[in-house]
Amino acid sequence: MKYNVDDKLPFGAMALYGMQWFILAIAVVTTSVFVATGTPAEKLFFAQKLFAVMGVTGLVQVLFGHRLPIVAGPAAVLLVGVLSAIGSGASSNAIYSSIAVGGALLLLLSFGGLLPYVQRLFSARSVIVILMLIALTLAPVIRDLIFPARASSEEHTFGLIFTFIALPLMVLMNGRLRGVAKSLTIPITLALGSVAYGVCFGYELNTATSASLSTLFISGFEFDLGVMIAFIICYIALLINDIGSVESLGAMLGSDKMEDRLNRGIRLTGAMNIVAGALGVLGPVNFSMSPGVIASTRCSSRYALIPSTLLLIVCALSPDLIALLTAIPNTVIGVILLFLMGTQLAASFEMMHSTRAIASFGEALNVGLPLMVAMLCQLMPRGIVPSVIEPLICNGFAMGVITTLLMEHVINRGKR
Repeated sequence: MKYNVDDKLPFGAMALYGMQWFILAIAVVTTSVFVATGTPAEKLFFAQKLFAVMGVTGLVQVLFGHRLPIVAGPAAVLLVGVLSAIGSGASSNAIYSSIAVGGALLLLLSFGGLLPYVQRLFSARSVIVILMLIALTLAPVIRDLIFPARASSEEHTFGLIFTFIALPLMVLMNGRLRGVAKSLTIPITLALGSVAYGVCFGYELNTATSASLSTLFISGFEFDLGVMIAFIICYIALLINDIGSVESLGAMLGSDKMEDRLNRGIRLTGAMNIVAGALGVLGPVNFSMSPGVIASTRCSSRYALIPSTLLLIVCALSPDLIALLTAIPNTVIGVILLFLMGTQLAASFEMMHSTRAIASFGEALNVGLPLMVAMLCQLMPRGIVPSVIEPLICNGFAMGVITTLLMEHVINRGKR
């Protein structure tokens, strides 16, 4: 490493590495903005709040939380939960109230010393299933982004052609680029795709005036049993994700006092998810892409993330800048998500090999069956089950997690 975790950086290096982390953070945040609903002004204000939450979370984590160079971004598992809840007809208040409750659950688990007990529930096979579930349950969303229902046939053709061109290019860039350039694979694709789409169909910026500060918070707490249970399950998966991100980077860097770092990091993640739920936006999680960026740049200083987090907060204060940063066509976002979910599936297969989690047909069934149950629940028609539990039953991710836990610990329990 050129710079270690607690090394202070010279101004030039601080600016260079800070800009690198900022570009990466922009790519992470902007690919989740499409989940916003409402008027153009409300969508713009949603993006402002999302940028602010992620900027503050990253800054506080680096200075007072886990104190490691990890990017904070909107949790993909919460993206799955929000989209599933919207599809089942749940209200925004019920969705984001559930996100706040999920954040409180993380705080309770960390302060109560319950993290080790939760971790024991999740075997290597369960974690592999969770990685696969996030990718598979986002497939319908990716399809609708690349091929929007109200788009013209020309836009659908563009989406197909861009998919077949961009995917191999991203694979090549990810495999052959080195150093700072490697971490720019996603931002480069976002920029090139947006330019190509603009040339073909014109640019469309959200020119609405940002919503009033009176809409800063959700209008009130709303309890919906099905939505709440579905999000609690999502937060158990988010917890496993957060633990994995912090512990893997800590092991890579040989950091000390990892138990304290982990507890502080989980507590701050929980607290900022409460804030995110109150504000009506997706909650943050520590992203696991950081080790790859650090390995390629040989800079593991946590202070390198301070400029990027401050810039995210500055962006949040400028509606015009947010409108520009989020003016990425849904088609391009869909292709980026397709690539990212492909890498997630690849990570699950790699983990399956490295942990030797599957050595028999019965163990393989503990992976295959939850995936099929998840897809069935994700695609089932609405109105089959009572409305009070429909948000849970129709959430493919939540049902997949429930199934894998039942298979591992009850139905198909093998030798421990």
